[in-house]
Amino acid sequence: MDEPRDFMLQVEAISETNGSFRPEAYLFVLEAVETAMADRGRRGHISGLILLDSIKDLGRDRYGVMATDVFSAWGVHSTLDFGRCVFHLVDGGLLSKRDEDSLRDFIDRYDFRQVFEKEYFMGQA
Repeated sequence: MDEPRDFMLQVEAISETNGSFRPEAYLFVLEAVETAMADRGRRGHISGLILLDSIKDLGRDRYGVMATDVFSAWGVHSTLDFGRCVFHLVDGGLLSKRDEDSLRDFIDRYDFRQVFEKEYFMGQA
């Protein structure tokens, strides 16, 4: 098998094993990780807060006011759910973590409706 196909099989396996989120959620998290590293100008560890900012920006750019609905269709309803995706990817060997990284870093960091809908219509996005 070729490398992209193997990668997709890994993502699908993580999704199936954990049963909570669609493969698209994991792919979006991985893209947000890449975007965050590119924005910083270097590869390497990024914190949960930096990743959540990248997720927010990427979600706004790609899905606009529909981001909440798109994420919901993937099974993601909160920043904590994105944290769960991250740790599923760690367990699946597609991301790594440091000892100080915790799921707590992702709890209630922002409300999807606020940042993707209300702020959009108020011109703050």
